[in-house]
Amino acid sequence: MTKAPAATVLSLAQLLEQQSPTPPPCLVEPGLLPTQGILFVGGEPKVGKSLLVANLALSLAAGSDRLGFPVPAPRRVLVCQFELPIPQFVTRLATMRRVMGSVADQNLFVDTRATGHLLSAPQGLQHFLAAAQAAAAEILILDPLYSTHDQDENDTRAMAALCQSLLRLREASRAALIVVHHVRKSIGRYEIGSAFRGSSALHAVGDSYVLLTRPSPQFNTVELRFQFRYAAPQPPRLLQLDSSSLWFSAAGVPTAAVAVDRHKVESDDVRRALTELGAQARYNQLRQQIMTLTECSKRTAQMAITAACQQGSITHTDGRYGLPE
Repeated sequence: MTKAPAATVLSLAQLLEQQSPTPPPCLVEPGLLPTQGILFVGGEPKVGKSLLVANLALSLAAGSDRLGFPVPAPRRVLVCQFELPIPQFVTRLATMRRVMGSVADQNLFVDTRATGHLLSAPQGLQHFLAAAQAAAAEILILDPLYSTHDQDENDTRAMAALCQSLLRLREASRAALIVVHHVRKSIGRYEIGSAFRGSSALHAVGDSYVLLTRPSPQFNTVELRFQFRYAAPQPPRLLQLDSSSLWFSAAGVPTAAVAVDRHKVESDDVRRALTELGAQARYNQLRQQIMTLTECSKRTAQMAITAACQQGSITHTDGRYGLPE
């Protein structure tokens, strides 16, 4: 006799019966990586994204806090990385491992066949899902995102489809995702989630975002800025890299003297907002895009649009705003 499939449409009462009385703890506190959440880690090339994520992978596998974020319990972590040959990547992990010993050995896994598989293709998605299931992974790391797809990152529809692949991978594997990605060439001081390269679809799909910048090229120090969907805001913090151990450690907080008016919006910001919208937009669309990119108020965005029109930086015809030809 064939067993009837489980119901997928449930009432609130049924859902509450299935719900745990206490919410599951985040995999990384406070709110950096929720259970089955998606964390994007971004920055310019060679800023240290992959090193930081490898530190985080080892800390998660060991259940230890070494980056200033509490890790409540050891987790099974699968790393899918595409930039280094496997022997070189293992050498990097072995260098980091000297600091902590063997505590992460049984929980950290590496997909040695990740290269060449595309998340944007059904067979590629199936590969990553099979790898996650083989490791019984609670956390899946993709480093970097651009190696997992062949889509145009400036095409909104293509990036929306890629985001759907990420969501399908998360749902099917029941694992949290840590996704390493590059940022645009020119970003504002207070941009975080909206700074990631590609369509704004990426800004919509993540639960949390970490942006790495290098305050000074002369020092092995990076600044981390955070944006959380479900957790309280976190102030920026500085990390310093020990080049011998390849571990980052806390180096304080950025000086308050680096003061930039986060509410000031320039004409270039208005033009960039229009460009991302496709060079033509209605008033409400443009205003919202400016607010998203610069984290300014509605009034500041309105004033910026007016000023840009007066300066000739943008045009206004038949209810639409555009870029001058």
